[in-house]
Amino acid sequence: MLTPFHLAYHVTDLDAARRFYGGVLGCREGRSTETWVDFDFFGHQISLHLGEPFATTRTGQVGHHRVMMPHLGVVLPLDAWETLAARIEAEGVAFDIPPVVRFAGEPGEQRTMFFFDPSGNPIEIKGFRDLGGVFEH
Repeated sequence: MLTPFHLAYHVTDLDAARRFYGGVLGCREGRSTETWVDFDFFGHQISLHLGEPFATTRTGQVGHHRVMMPHLGVVLPLDAWETLAARIEAEGVAFDIPPVVRFAGEPGEQRTMFFFDPSGNPIEIKGFRDLGGVFEH
């Protein structure tokens, strides 16, 4: 049985974070104070605290893409991924890596997209037709 993870990281503006995570991504807001806010990030808990976001570099080589490291993300069933991709595009969010198929025809075939939150934190959303394929090799 999978259990929810908890991840806390910095954002520079809680109102912008609320608009993005709540309004664009559709995450339900949880508890908050003047300096942090929790969201239900697709069944997992993220805690966004005011502060300087972590440094990132484009050093992760995955397939044909060099991706931002570190980054956070989530794996969704393919239909939920497609719905979210359309929603993000409709909201005008700029993709770092637009929605694409990765490892086509191979074990672990997936859809992926990368974008940034308003504070510059990189986010990857993966979509699998069969979630049992997440760990295939």
